[in-house]
Amino acid sequence: MSDDRNKPDKTIARSLGEFLGHIVKGIKTDPARKVVRQSTEERTSDDGRMILRRTTIEEIEVRKGDLPSASDDNETRDDDHARD
Repeated sequence: MSDDRNKPDKTIARSLGEFLGHIVKGIKTDPARKVVRQSTEERTSDDGRMILRRTTIEEIEVRKGDLPSASDDNETRDDDHARD
């Protein structure tokens, strides 16, 4: 059984590195793509010499052209105010 009291605390450099790592990951991640489900099936041959592994990844991808942009929304608002 391990005793957490004997573990040294994280250094400031370690904490700062973890923080910056999270920031970089958020910048690099594509928000238009999301994995919904990932499953893996694995089968071994009778003699154990071969493994068949099948991985299925279900994703949702939103294309930029399918979403209205913020500028489209502003143009609609300007047109509504012009009529008043």
